[in-house]
Amino acid sequence: MKKFNIRKVLDGLTAVSSPSPSPQLGAKENELIPETLQSEHFQLCKTVRHGFPYQPSSMAFDPVQKILAIGTQSGALRLFGRPGVECYCQHETGAAVIQLQFLINEGALVSALADDSIHLWNLRQKRPAVLHSLKFNKERITFCHLPFQSKWLYIGSERGNIHIVNVESFTLSGYTIMWNKAIELSSKAHPGPVVHISDNPMDEGKLIIGFESGIVVLWDLKSKRADYRYTYDEAIHSVAWHHEGKQFICSHSDGTLTIWNIKSPAKPAQTITPHGKQPKDGKKPEPCKPILKVEYKTTRAGDPFMIFSGGLSYDTVGRRPCLTVMHGKSTAVLEMDYPIVDFLTLCETPYPNDFQEPYAVVVLLEKDLVVIDLAQNGYPIFENPYPMMIHESPVTCCEYLADCPVDLIPALYSVGSRQKRQGYSKKEWPISGGNWGLGTQSYPEIIITGHADGSVKFWDASAIMLQVLYKLKTAKVFEKARCKEEKPSTEIVDEDPFAIQLLSWCPESRMLCVAGVSAHVIIYRFSKQEITTEVVQLLEIRLQYELNDLESPEGGGDQTPAPPTPSTSPSPQTTAPQTHTSTSSNSSDGIRDNIPCLKVRSSPLKQSPGYQVELVVQLVWVSGEPPQQISSLAINSSYGLVVFGNSNGLAVVDYLQKTVLLNLGTVELYGSNDPYQRQPRSPRKSRQPSGGLCDINEGSATSEDRCKSPTSAKMSRKLSLPTELKPDLVLLSVCPPRGSIPLDNRDNSFSRSRSSSVTSIDKEAREAITSFYFCETYNRKADGGLTPSLWVGTSLGTVLAISLNMPPAGEQRLLQPVIVSPCGTLVRLKGSILRMAFLDSTGSLLPSAFEPWYEPNAPANGEERDKVRKRRPVSVSPSTSQELNENQYAVLCSEKQAKVISLPSQTCVFKHNITETSFVLRADVVQMNTGICVACFCANGHIMTLSLPGLRPLLDVNYLPLTDMRIARTFCFTNLGQALYLTSPTEIQRITYSQEVCENLQEMLGELFTPVETPEAPNRGFFKGLFGGGAQSLDREELFGESGAGKAPRSLAQHIPGPGGIEGMKGAASGIVGDLARARIALDERGQKLSEVEERTAAMMASADAFSKHAHEMMLKCKDKKWYQF
Repeated sequence: MKKFNIRKVLDGLTAVSSPSPSPQLGAKENELIPETLQSEHFQLCKTVRHGFPYQPSSMAFDPVQKILAIGTQSGALRLFGRPGVECYCQHETGAAVIQLQFLINEGALVSALADDSIHLWNLRQKRPAVLHSLKFNKERITFCHLPFQSKWLYIGSERGNIHIVNVESFTLSGYTIMWNKAIELSSKAHPGPVVHISDNPMDEGKLIIGFESGIVVLWDLKSKRADYRYTYDEAIHSVAWHHEGKQFICSHSDGTLTIWNIKSPAKPAQTITPHGKQPKDGKKPEPCKPILKVEYKTTRAGDPFMIFSGGLSYDTVGRRPCLTVMHGKSTAVLEMDYPIVDFLTLCETPYPNDFQEPYAVVVLLEKDLVVIDLAQNGYPIFENPYPMMIHESPVTCCEYLADCPVDLIPALYSVGSRQKRQGYSKKEWPISGGNWGLGTQSYPEIIITGHADGSVKFWDASAIMLQVLYKLKTAKVFEKARCKEEKPSTEIVDEDPFAIQLLSWCPESRMLCVAGVSAHVIIYRFSKQEITTEVVQLLEIRLQYELNDLESPEGGGDQTPAPPTPSTSPSPQTTAPQTHTSTSSNSSDGIRDNIPCLKVRSSPLKQSPGYQVELVVQLVWVSGEPPQQISSLAINSSYGLVVFGNSNGLAVVDYLQKTVLLNLGTVELYGSNDPYQRQPRSPRKSRQPSGGLCDINEGSATSEDRCKSPTSAKMSRKLSLPTELKPDLVLLSVCPPRGSIPLDNRDNSFSRSRSSSVTSIDKEAREAITSFYFCETYNRKADGGLTPSLWVGTSLGTVLAISLNMPPAGEQRLLQPVIVSPCGTLVRLKGSILRMAFLDSTGSLLPSAFEPWYEPNAPANGEERDKVRKRRPVSVSPSTSQELNENQYAVLCSEKQAKVISLPSQTCVFKHNITETSFVLRADVVQMNTGICVACFCANGHIMTLSLPGLRPLLDVNYLPLTDMRIARTFCFTNLGQALYLTSPTEIQRITYSQEVCENLQEMLGELFTPVETPEAPNRGFFKGLFGGGAQSLDREELFGESGAGKAPRSLAQHIPGPGGIEGMKGAASGIVGDLARARIALDERGQKLSEVEERTAAMMASADAFSKHAHEMMLKCKDKKWYQF
């Protein structure tokens, strides 16, 4: 193990990112702390992307490999195989993907983009790469078609022309079908862009071309002329063949389907308006919305399937988008939740000239992927196994935990499995291609997402996969307005009043605390048993900003508050919760006071196994001013405390006794030693007690004992509750309410409150609470031992301590009060405090104390429960450090700098200025395999890591400039080099900053391509083979190759080779493998054809033999007969 050397730190002053850490003099003991992490342990790379592809635009399916590809409007490509096999790629230009075509069973994919470029992707490697690109200069691409087992790609253009590309070399053929040659004199006007190209399933030499205006042309590739032209007076959207190649179907802009016989171009064989009202007088049905796509699939045993999107009647206003399945005489209209982007019918065979036997339909919606089972009555949908509903409600915050307790995922899965909906198809998910990677990561990972509708989702994120475990709906705790008129006027946000803003979770005890946008905090316990809560426990808190000293009413702590109205709650015990009526409503002059933003439900609440409400805490309106949104939150299961803060101050809640221990304005934390010159925001004639609260616990200690600050003489007044709420004080408030921050000016995207360093214009006196940390540490220089503490960080860069005097564990913990006393300022940093952590004397991370999980609803005896609930002690530092009188180090990180403070001496031993020109958005102290470090994400896009305790820069990569508040709100680091953020409203991007994970990533990623034999071609039958009538083959090489068609003009398109390097080499290698495979297939086909010829010859010889034999027998029989004997 390498010893840490200060000289090396000084040598690092030339670091690129920022000045290197500056060790303070006299910190010689720190040379003894080893630092094992070096810069070579860090490397940054993307690992995997989860969720629904944002703004999808196209889709393709390989029926042999069973892989689905989805393209998006931003040029992204998402590939899906079996659950757990996913891949994300990105086109460099970022242009929208308008069409995708698989080279079926070849491990390759062609993408056509809105910038008129086409690209060939090699899927035979774990991270697909582009092998070739072709950029059209003079034509706009509108449609592509690649026939099965062909290397010639047809490309239709906006001008109505068709070009042909060799997908192996990505060169243009000289063979072109010009629009004027295709339509000749059949139309006086330009036929419009090409909207469809496909070859006749039974004759590769015949190509059907659909033009937007309504003209369809059957083109003979060999003779280079049109065989037939079919004209209809409505625009065409799509065309589909019957597998026998004698009929095709078109979908039109007036909601009609026309079925044509290929040899009868004069008029359609049949015209259908599936959703049009049929008039009785034989007139045309009323026009409907356009049918955007139609597919025509046949079955051996029954009627064909006609499947289409759109075509609804115009009078169905407000009806959801639909997919229609017509099968025989039945028509099923399947409503979708979002608009349909595309759909594909999955069939048993890849051969277009065989019975298709459709078994499922994949429907790509704007915000969902639905797969419908065609084989079951009622067309049920398959349960989607991909993590595609991250965005079911918009994500407002994220937390990520790697290496969490091993029993956590099974526990969450067991309660979450009961939440699954019924009615899905019983069959297996049909997209089943690829193979899983050989993951070497064995530790469990959990991602928690908070959402705008108040839901919280827990995800299993182990081994780069993602699966939902459990969903918690926090909105169930509150009364819901049935209509907009019923919405309470006290709400402080127009939409999503239940949105989750912050999460604090103790994985060991499974205690969960959420803070919502309506200034509410809910504390949950985890239970495997169902319970019914008769009355939800509630605390209401007045957390207000007040500069002037207030004398609270004289009254002992044992006194109950004088009720201002009859509806005031009684003093609740742990079993007697507060009623939900507010202590004071709108006063006569209309000023809202003592009213919470949301109303907690008064009816009994049935709580399923999983997370169950323990306590609801709400901030109330104060004299017409709404409560400020909560900016920081922390829970500690060992102490039984929750603390939260905002721009007014902080409140400490004992969730075991259901009481408020401390309710302080930020200024009051400083006492008389306030370093800042603050101006009152507005004069007040009368004031409410700043410690106002509507809930006390009988028999608690006096407020002086509980909360008096030892650092200030002026703070001898009773700061915390209990205090009396006098109605005359409330009603005397006649001056205009203080100017609160206008609602429309607040960041409605639930971002954390920014500090003065970010909003430098905001010079008002408010100082927000931005960070908390529960620990057992030294709060004063003279402390001889560790004491339970709460450290508080503010937006002005101050770190303060609050001492917690805990009663003995067990029954006494529920009876005696926790005594809370502020200890004053410890240290100051530049910028808002983001993260705090503690190291022991050896430099190891000290975790917060916690209690292990126990079943809260178990009828266990008291002794057993006491044993389980003994809180886990924090380890005391080794005796070697006692000699140095330096037992702990506090790691403090703000938006601008990081400091390491030695405790109890409170001397700064290391300091590092992280950034001068930007600010840190997220900082975490993380455990790596070989040590600990500080990981930071800056607003300028830099991701950095700093060693501990020396704060040496180890990694600085310019990764991702902050383009969206979503990234700032959701970015989080966790242990073992993992991190994530929401890259789009529907997708989570996971990254790693660990060299070890980067090296193992290739093994962990799944394989998209797996060697699969192509199914046998359909048997054409003896007589079809003998007399013709089967599928006609075409030598496309002779027709489209350079020898037959010549070269295309160079100016038409520009060839761009794929990216070089290792991936390109791999692609080239696998391309050769593909060529070899094609050669083998060609040889097989040749051998098959030869054997067919041989069989046919043998059959003819046998037939000739039989005829000769029969003739000889007849001759012998008739030889001796006279002519008249016949």
